[in-house]
Amino acid sequence: MADTSDFRNGLIIKFKNDPYVIVEFQHVKPGKGGAFVRTTLKNLKTGKVLDNTFRSGESVEIIRVERRKYQYLYREPAGFVLMDNDTFEQITVPEKYFSETKDFLKEGEEVELLVDDSDQIISVDIPIFVQLKVVQTEPGLRGDTATNVLKPAILETGAQINVPLFVNEGDILKVDTRTGEYVERVKN
Repeated sequence: MADTSDFRNGLIIKFKNDPYVIVEFQHVKPGKGGAFVRTTLKNLKTGKVLDNTFRSGESVEIIRVERRKYQYLYREPAGFVLMDNDTFEQITVPEKYFSETKDFLKEGEEVELLVDDSDQIISVDIPIFVQLKVVQTEPGLRGDTATNVLKPAILETGAQINVPLFVNEGDILKVDTRTGEYVERVKN
């Protein structure tokens, strides 16, 4: 068992029977009373963020995790089929581990699985930025570039995002998977 003196950003602990990562922490020593540690925790299963205060010296359970790189092959009704980059072993990961980022996952992309000591999957991280081709969008009006006007576009994975008017079908875009927003047009 560890205690609050072992806290650091990125440490994964068991809190309320769920795995949480410490996003931020601060040791506080007030003039009166005992010291405490103010933390911001992110639930690795649901993605929810919460603030919690621990008494100084309070014991916590640290979860030992391993990051493994896999390649996304294809999707089937049971989930996403991934291949281990080292052993070429294929596994099927249920859709619940991917949250809303699954719409930006293209075949052949590399993903990272967070696995605990008992080989249970805690979470799946896809790349922060992906390059996707626009398959359908309305043509922009010539000269209408003075304002920051956006139009809907459908990408090759089926995801729909808003893009600037100058984007055309066939363009390759860089997309932020955390927010689902257009970042820039990629030059060929």
